[in-house]
Amino acid sequence: MGHYLDVIRELLQQCLIFHDCREVRYAAVKALTAFLLHVESEQHVVMHFKGCLPAILQSDDDDVLKCLIELAENVPKFLRPQLEQIVELSLKINIDSTLDDSWRQLALEVLVTMCEISPASMRKHANKFLHPLIGQMLTMMVELEDDPEWSLADSIQEEDNDSNAIVAETSLDRLACALGGKTVLPLLLSQLAPMLHQDDWRLRYAALMTLSATGEGCRKQMEMMLDQIVDAILPFLRDSHPRVRYAACNAIGQMSTDMAPLMQKKFHAKIVPGLLMVLDDEMNPRTQAHAGAALVNFSEDCPKSVLSLYLDELLSKLHEVLVRKLNELVTKGRKLVLEQCITTLASVADTAQDKFIAYYDRFMPNLKYIFENANSAELKLLRGKAIECISLMGLAVGKDKFMQDCTDVMQLLLKTQSEMNDLETDDPQVSYMISAWARICKILGKQFEQYLPAVMGPVMKAASLKPEVTVLDDDEAKELDEEEWQVVQLGDQQNFGIKTAGLEEKATACSMLVCYARELKEGFVPFVEDVAKLMVPFLKFYFHDGVRSAAAESLPFLLECAGIRGAQYVTEMWQFMVGDLLTALKTEPEPDVLGELMHSLARCVEHLGKGRINEDQMRQIIEFLDEKLRNHFDKDKERQEQRQDEDYDEELEEILLDETESDVYLLSKVSDIIHAFFIAYRQEFFPVFDQLIHHFIQLLANQRSYSDRQWSLCIWDDVIEFGGSSSLRYQQHFLRPMIVSLSDPHPEVRQAAAYGIGVMGMFGGAEYAQACSEALPSLVQMICAVGSREPEALSATENAIAAVTKVLKHNSSMINVDEILPHWFTWLPVWEDMEEAPHVYGLLCDLVEQNHPAVLGANNSQLPRVVAVIAEAFAREAVGPDTPVGRRMISLVQQIQGNGDLFQLCVSPLSDEQKSALQSAMSVLTIPS
Repeated sequence: MGHYLDVIRELLQQCLIFHDCREVRYAAVKALTAFLLHVESEQHVVMHFKGCLPAILQSDDDDVLKCLIELAENVPKFLRPQLEQIVELSLKINIDSTLDDSWRQLALEVLVTMCEISPASMRKHANKFLHPLIGQMLTMMVELEDDPEWSLADSIQEEDNDSNAIVAETSLDRLACALGGKTVLPLLLSQLAPMLHQDDWRLRYAALMTLSATGEGCRKQMEMMLDQIVDAILPFLRDSHPRVRYAACNAIGQMSTDMAPLMQKKFHAKIVPGLLMVLDDEMNPRTQAHAGAALVNFSEDCPKSVLSLYLDELLSKLHEVLVRKLNELVTKGRKLVLEQCITTLASVADTAQDKFIAYYDRFMPNLKYIFENANSAELKLLRGKAIECISLMGLAVGKDKFMQDCTDVMQLLLKTQSEMNDLETDDPQVSYMISAWARICKILGKQFEQYLPAVMGPVMKAASLKPEVTVLDDDEAKELDEEEWQVVQLGDQQNFGIKTAGLEEKATACSMLVCYARELKEGFVPFVEDVAKLMVPFLKFYFHDGVRSAAAESLPFLLECAGIRGAQYVTEMWQFMVGDLLTALKTEPEPDVLGELMHSLARCVEHLGKGRINEDQMRQIIEFLDEKLRNHFDKDKERQEQRQDEDYDEELEEILLDETESDVYLLSKVSDIIHAFFIAYRQEFFPVFDQLIHHFIQLLANQRSYSDRQWSLCIWDDVIEFGGSSSLRYQQHFLRPMIVSLSDPHPEVRQAAAYGIGVMGMFGGAEYAQACSEALPSLVQMICAVGSREPEALSATENAIAAVTKVLKHNSSMINVDEILPHWFTWLPVWEDMEEAPHVYGLLCDLVEQNHPAVLGANNSQLPRVVAVIAEAFAREAVGPDTPVGRRMISLVQQIQGNGDLFQLCVSPLSDEQKSALQSAMSVLTIPS
């Protein structure tokens, strides 16, 4: 094609400036766009036509704007030479209120798309266009109708997505995410501040909705000034106009999601009373309901300890409103606020968990009444929400409390279940029912098995839904309603259109099947084959990420259930699923779903044990891991090159860091798979491991990132733990870096290194005695360092304490144990790492049982400290009283209890919390004397 390029360019240039016929000019714009999209991967060809761009910008047709959008999405560098002119043209069109809204919106789309595709380039020109652009977006957001009936509506009306206000709000969200808070927020706040003090309610409304829309993109910068922002929003919860109060609720709710849990921890004392006040707005039900929705956002990510402070006030108000609105439903048929109130109650119960027990009886009768009586078509959403709330309340309070209502609820559920065949696929009750059954399964455990035959039919039906799919060209795809259809691009001019109705329900049903397999095990065996035949093909269900994730998650649980039928059945089940699993691993496009697939493979390997993975399957798995590790290094190299690019800036660095985080997530899943193989094969995995060893050596190099070194150390930890003394063959690769890493500035690296020394002491044998002795001073230094007990360092420090513990107990031939033990005792208690805590408390029990003076002191003078350490361990739930080491600890305390005066001396200094925890632990378990 090369020798025709000049001819094509000359032809297009002439047509672009053909003033006698505008149709020719527009056809030339479309032709050039189509050509550039066809050769987009060949940058030298694309840039060969850059001289045509000025002529494109002289055209005055909306098709030209559409072409600019396509060019910005696919060949952004083509537009770079004329960036200022494109921005100027788009702004000029957008600002011109005499033009059709569709033109103005297309011009806005050009600008926002360019910000998304070329953020660094656009940030460089931000001072020339961003202030007027944001101002124009805010002007568009104010284009609202003053409908006095708006706040009185009893149903949420669909927003007009083509209105200037909604287009501008969505565009501001995209702009903030694209350019980042450092660029956008200062300009935004300078224009929002005066809007908030205008008499026109629309200006105040638009300003508050803008804060909601831009919170995600400006999160980091907003968090640094959250006090001022929250204090600016809260007064508008009392605004004279209901739509402004609505917008204030919206801002508080969205920020509670975007900035959780900081928002909840810092401002709970202001937010909860403010939202409860709006929840009393009886004259404006739509605003009243939105206060309830904001409380959902607040409570979903609220720490339980914070929400517990407000349960009396919050649940009293919810009960008051619920009773009032239930009466209003019966007398007037109004239901919007009641539906929201039930959703809010469910969210609060879900967060409060056991703290909700005191309020359970207050709400359950009304919810059961709604469940039983809300049978008309217009109340099906209300009934579904009641079902959801009942099941979440039951899950929160637990089986013992829920059993008083369980029979009634189960009868209502079974009655509804029998009617589900008559329900439409998109009936909201279907998904609520499916989720409720799964929660009740968690509550009842094995007792749920009796209901499984009745439940499985509708769940399997929902999971089996086949979506409506059609093949479309690009023009047809653009015409589809985005609310009802999802488009997946297949290639040039070819797309899949998938009707989204029922897809969420399908994903929910698949997740519920996972829940049943996980919770019921033996009880699920009769269904395991049918479920496997349904779920395994869903690994390739590219229409919905949630369906593929659920399919991946199901595999190890299906293998576990299959194991109940015997080893041969497990082998057959594995052979049935492994081909699709390996294919999915190689082709999955979404990192989050790929992570689920990799985790699933790891769990499957653990369940299978040694011998069931054949040579070809092992080869494919190792090839997959090798590819992922090579990709990890390649992507890191690409990011380093981007840091040298002319467009590199601080905002781009944030994007690169997010990409790094995604890559590290997949690296952690590689570690999971290697870990699973070492569990199953131990040192017999070494010959296979040798095929990947060069990657882990490279990851441990000094110049690699801390996360690379962390995960490499985790792999070497497994080599030592499961290879024992046989791991000495690799010591030249990991031993020195592991000891040096005990002094690393990053706690994640120190933790991985400390764990490695611990397993070296526990499993390495005499061959590692010298290494353990050499590492000991660094471990002690790490434990005693300033800041070692700060939250970010605590896990690393406790792993170091556990490592010293293991060396003292299992590999102490080259250290002075009696010299170390007094220091070791001062490091207790530990509580952060529940896997390591039993090793530490196990040694404590050993030493007390041996009457070791390093712990007990002269004349048992340190016995009160021993009891204090044990009490704190139980108070922090570091060990359970019904675990082996927990029983030993209780036994020691009971022996001391035999001497009343001595026991009183030991327990009197304890805090009330420690005394309560110790008493509770001793009452849970009675140790024979």
